Amino acid sequence: MADRETWASRLGFILASVGSAVGLGNVWRFPFQTATNGGAAFLVVYLLAVAVIGLPAILAEFVVGRRANLNAIDAFDRLGHSRWKVVGALGVFTGFWVLSYYSVIGGWVIRYLLGSVTGGYMGSPADYFGAVSAGPEALALHAVFILLTVGIVAFGVEEGIELATTFMVPSVVVLMLGIAAYAATLPGAGAGYAFFLTPDVGALLSNLDTVVPAAVGQALFSLSLGFSVMITYASYIGEDDNLGVDGGAIAVFNTFVGVLAGFVVFPLLFAQGVSPDTAGPGAVFISVPTALAEVPAGRVVGFVFFAVVLIAALSSAISLLEVVTSYVIDHYRFERRGTAAGLGTVVFALGIPSAWDTAWLGWFDGVAVNLFLPLAVLLVVTFVGWVLADDAVDEVRQGTDVARASALPTVWLWAVRSVVLLAVAGTLALGVRELLTPSGAYVVPPF
Repeated sequence: MADRETWASRLGFILASVGSAVGLGNVWRFPFQTATNGGAAFLVVYLLAVAVIGLPAILAEFVVGRRANLNAIDAFDRLGHSRWKVVGALGVFTGFWVLSYYSVIGGWVIRYLLGSVTGGYMGSPADYFGAVSAGPEALALHAVFILLTVGIVAFGVEEGIELATTFMVPSVVVLMLGIAAYAATLPGAGAGYAFFLTPDVGALLSNLDTVVPAAVGQALFSLSLGFSVMITYASYIGEDDNLGVDGGAIAVFNTFVGVLAGFVVFPLLFAQGVSPDTAGPGAVFISVPTALAEVPAGRVVGFVFFAVVLIAALSSAISLLEVVTSYVIDHYRFERRGTAAGLGTVVFALGIPSAWDTAWLGWFDGVAVNLFLPLAVLLVVTFVGWVLADDAVDEVRQGTDVARASALPTVWLWAVRSVVLLAVAGTLALGVRELLTPSGAYVVPPF
């Protein structure tokens, strides 16, 4: 049996993990979630969710992956708890589910990147989005995005994923900083900052039942939790890496990019008097182009903006495909390139409804964020906190200078057992209620 692939460097692992987190969850989903859930009020709850729930949960997934040194499903078998393999299987399935519609959105981004050259979307952004977001063209671009994703994953962990994300992540940050600096010069940008950074406490308290599950779901989505991505990526690292430092770096960097996206989108919108609360997955593709049509050098800014979104989308998509690719290669000993191509074909087929009708895309996203993600995270933290407990603490201590008697790993364990577990369970309950509400946004559309 050939040696299992590994990262070429610790930095490569961190950048790949950050690349998974810094994707459409930040650049596409975060702005419209913020806009539709109270602006700064949502931001406050989101930041708390990342710190209190996201970071401990990242460490929980890291523990499973590195200790087993195997894919997300077979990892539980190697750890001596084969009955818990369903947890890894749920994560793998969730990643597959999300990638199916994520790829459709990636196809939109490709179309908008081309549209930036011609200015095609600036005349009537809503009509343009309606024309390109569903139907044969959306289906074709969905296929193009899947092909790009498969191409990177097919080259492997070091020569494909690590090499690509080493370029992608710094590029996203540099380009976004440039657009944010430009947006700050626009008249009226201050109103955008106020919406994004000045919370309405009263509105927050009166809407906790909707803001909290949305913010926690966004934290899980944007940190790539619940997809088994962090389990898979951690399985390629050595025992000398400090999981706490790596997890903290990923959470901080991911949050920075999400907030940076707010500093790009909201000043652009408010500077042109565009409403920020356009609901649904098309928000960025309608509101931002509407603003770009009025700003100086709108086509150039639009091209850079959608280039950022495309790079971010690809960096996340490759991680979602790698999760299931890793399982198939480990378990069945299949060749990587053929495996990536075959799985990409299945993802494409699953994404056909989302490419044909955006109502299906909204439903797929609602099921993922309200049900699959919190359920997968809940099962992981339950396993790590109450089943793997002692081994988990030992794993967190590996690669650190923390003394054996230090209470920090134990504090982390009890946080996972109590605060994180209860918070995710509550989020799951609220999310299921949202899905079951007949008037909710996630009613299954007809064909």
